[in-house]
Amino acid sequence: MAIEAHGNDLVRVVALLAAGVVAVPVFRRLGLGSVLGYLAAGLAIGPFGLKLFTDSQAILHVAELGVVLFLFIIGLEMQPSRLWKLRGEIFGLGAAQVAGCGLLLALACTAAGLAPAVAFFAAMGFVLSSTAIVVQILEERGDVATPRGQRIVSILLLEDLAIVPLLALVAFLAPGEGGGLRWQEIALGLASLAALAVAGKYLLSPLFRVLAAAKAREVMTAAALLVVLGAALLMQLGGLSMAMGAFLAGVLLSESTFRHQLEADVEPFRGILLGLFFIGVGMSLDLSVFARDWLLILGGTAALMLLKAVGVYVVARLICAKHPESLYRAVLLAQGGEFAFVLYAAAAAAGIFEPRLSALLTAMIIVSMALTPFGVFALRWLMPKDAQSMDGVEAASGLGGSVLVVGFGRFGQVASQSLLARGFDVAIIDTDTEMIRSAADFGFKIYYGDGTRLDVLKASGAENARAIAVCVDDRAAADRIVALVKAEFPHLKLLVRSFDREHSLKLIGAGVDFQVRETFHSAMAFGEAALVQLGVPEEEAVTIAADIRKRDAERLELEIAGGLAAGAALIHGNVPKPTPFTAPKKAPQALSEETAAVTGDAKSK
Repeated sequence: MAIEAHGNDLVRVVALLAAGVVAVPVFRRLGLGSVLGYLAAGLAIGPFGLKLFTDSQAILHVAELGVVLFLFIIGLEMQPSRLWKLRGEIFGLGAAQVAGCGLLLALACTAAGLAPAVAFFAAMGFVLSSTAIVVQILEERGDVATPRGQRIVSILLLEDLAIVPLLALVAFLAPGEGGGLRWQEIALGLASLAALAVAGKYLLSPLFRVLAAAKAREVMTAAALLVVLGAALLMQLGGLSMAMGAFLAGVLLSESTFRHQLEADVEPFRGILLGLFFIGVGMSLDLSVFARDWLLILGGTAALMLLKAVGVYVVARLICAKHPESLYRAVLLAQGGEFAFVLYAAAAAAGIFEPRLSALLTAMIIVSMALTPFGVFALRWLMPKDAQSMDGVEAASGLGGSVLVVGFGRFGQVASQSLLARGFDVAIIDTDTEMIRSAADFGFKIYYGDGTRLDVLKASGAENARAIAVCVDDRAAADRIVALVKAEFPHLKLLVRSFDREHSLKLIGAGVDFQVRETFHSAMAFGEAALVQLGVPEEEAVTIAADIRKRDAERLELEIAGGLAAGAALIHGNVPKPTPFTAPKKAPQALSEETAAVTGDAKSK
């Protein structure tokens, strides 16, 4: 029986991993993000899907550590000085959004017939956005470190802080509760914060210095987990949020010399457990409740999300955010979050919520979390494209010069130096306004112009130039420019930056005068330097590099005639060629007359 139970547990573990491994790539491929993939995986294998798991709360209880580790890593990126700079966003913008959205949703819940206290807690649960989902989406979109991303993170931090007074209010409004215990709980929470601050300031750095001296990597990893989980436990014992404890521990270690090591040690656990948390949320969606009250759940979720989005948008606009950022923030923060589960469970335990209402509100929170990736997906059509500021940028018009350089990125900047050193008159165009403004600080006059347009090439003086240097880092754009120049200005010398070998062959076929792969010569210099560093005499390293260049040129000639696979024999591969263990003592002989006729060898007698 024990073996059978162990086998069942293993089946469930395999199913849990397989569900995430299958669902997440599919949903990311569809552009819906990994969060929705995890939610769908949890729904599929949970109590209301394949029934491989019957206790979703047990999964959530363990997986909550993923959120804890997530907040710890965010804390590591938030040095105290950086947090101090964000104090306006955290306590100003965050508090304004919580208060504004809370009032709006509470009024809506009261209008729906709920008692004032019930309406308040129902609304505030929805006000607390999902830190896990929002930050995950910000990470996937590369927005965590951007100014608008930092403002969203600041709001999330304030919302996480808000769970503490909200839970205290639950205890205060619970029927038949006394007030003495509440003051004890407040004192215990403050004591926990003070203990964590003292430990972080005076104990953590010395501890990690001792462990680093021991040079035991696994002990450092264990210590990193100990710090995170210890801080979370301390906050939980103090009646506060585990995630908040982990975040504060991260902040306290953010200026430590061990910050990057800690982040590397915790990251694998964070990723797995956070995925497990989303799977657990998917499992928690009670389809029997949904089937019974699906119209109420969907209608209520849509109404609350819409109202919250309006509240977020209005607050953002009032605090001087532009329309695109306000819309982005409204869509991203429109859902309820994981702390709503805690708040609703506490309200139900205190007798403020009836069990059916708690189940309905929990279902609405989960549905809102599942809808968020769809909203983010729709942003590409809802949100206008960011317009480039043309301040300080002059469009190409009436230019003249011996050489027209199209593209002034890293490649174009270096390539232009030889032309300028020899005194050639060079006209330069690019489409990156930020780079154009930056280049002006270094003595360059760059004009705004898209080289893939014929009118821009003419305005940039292509008709009177002697050569065009195409230095853009976009292969398709380079091909378009080459086609335009060969058709309209066939007399010009055309030099083109190539993306790779295949692109070089295409450019040669198009008739360009010169092409060079963007990384070829730097890689050759790198390989030559590597030989010297490994002790190879410099003369020999130069000879080897010259031979490789010769082989590459010969291979390119073969490929022009025979395609990309031609000349492969000229490449030095890292697979050893098989050789016989013992050299043959006799010359090879054909075994039949037919073979002899083909090979020209004598037939064996």
